[in-house]
Amino acid sequence: MKKVTINLKRLLPALVIGPASWLGPYVVMNSLFLPALIQKIDAPNKVQLVALFSTMGMIFAAISNMIAGALSDRTHSRFGKRAPWIVGGGFCFMLAMIGASLCYNIPALLIAWMIGQVALNFIVAPMVAWIDFAPEGGRATASSAYGGLGMALGNNGFNVIGAMFLSQFRLGFVIFGIFAFIGTLIAVLIIHEPSNLNEKNPEPAKKQKEKYHLSWHYITSIFPRWSIGRDYYLALIGKLFQGVGNFAITGYILYIMTDFLHRGSQTQSSIQLINGIMLAFGILMGFVAGPIADKLKILKFPVGFSTIFLAIAALALFFMRNTTGIIIYALFAGLGMGLWNALDNLLNLEVIPDKNRVAFFLGVYNLGNTITQAIAPVIAGTVISIWGYSAVFGVSFIFALVGGICMLTIKSVKY
Repeated sequence: MKKVTINLKRLLPALVIGPASWLGPYVVMNSLFLPALIQKIDAPNKVQLVALFSTMGMIFAAISNMIAGALSDRTHSRFGKRAPWIVGGGFCFMLAMIGASLCYNIPALLIAWMIGQVALNFIVAPMVAWIDFAPEGGRATASSAYGGLGMALGNNGFNVIGAMFLSQFRLGFVIFGIFAFIGTLIAVLIIHEPSNLNEKNPEPAKKQKEKYHLSWHYITSIFPRWSIGRDYYLALIGKLFQGVGNFAITGYILYIMTDFLHRGSQTQSSIQLINGIMLAFGILMGFVAGPIADKLKILKFPVGFSTIFLAIAALALFFMRNTTGIIIYALFAGLGMGLWNALDNLLNLEVIPDKNRVAFFLGVYNLGNTITQAIAPVIAGTVISIWGYSAVFGVSFIFALVGGICMLTIKSVKY
């Protein structure tokens, strides 16, 4: 079966626009609009409800991501195997967010949000496989475009605008939901994935049935044992810990500003300041981190130390509870996330245990983005309920530090 290869002139813009279009709106709604709407509906239980939404979201995201990836891999259409699911997921996500904007009770909002989680992962799982469309010699560049620029724009660029809608968060759900659909559609049109109607399954039906028969041998063939996949698993664990370290703070940034730092009328400007600085660093690292890493032949060290920068950022905001602390937090977190987003996908490509299943392992690794955004508020919400907001910075510090240590203990990538 001939591998689909797409010219970098088409692939790179789509790898920037695509992830930015789904991640940006999701981050804004998850960190700002959803907490604001929950607070509006049931203020006394807002912390516990955010944790509930995150727990349910994690479950729905994990299941739907695996299903979406499997369906995408087996799809035959005139538009290719990825595009139909990405466009369909984008459209359903838009409808779900419009529905969320119309909710006035927690059960209805939870249903709309869960539908959105499923739809979102039908964008995420097929889209990350676009990296596999890159020609030989261009995979690192493609990975940097997806993670370094696309993810940086998505993680930070949209919060600057999203903070403007804090007083009109219901309208924000609608606007950002529509933007997610239009953005992913544009990315799909740029990619212009070729038809795969003539693509034949590589194995006879009988062998496929045997292959997909649920057994311990099948499970271990999908996920290789530790001795084979050690470095990949360390990278995956590192990503999960790094994500919790980051999202433990960003998931509650609105409440941290209002209830811990008591910014009052400066809440909106403080959130915009943080995201503005982090966006600047993210874009800068997206352009320079890859070329510098290629030139100096280093990859593991900048990825590993990027999470340690996040740990330092958490301590800065805890000890300096003022504008200076906010700026220092944004600087270190921006540098850390900028380096991480630019290079972590490339590091993962280097440690994949089976080079014939690049798309599958990239999809599993990318699931860490969704899962950590769901796990982090649960962990943070629990410690906030028990020890108060100050404890969340300890959680962020410890998890980010462990994530960095995991990355630095990878053996197959020397530097």
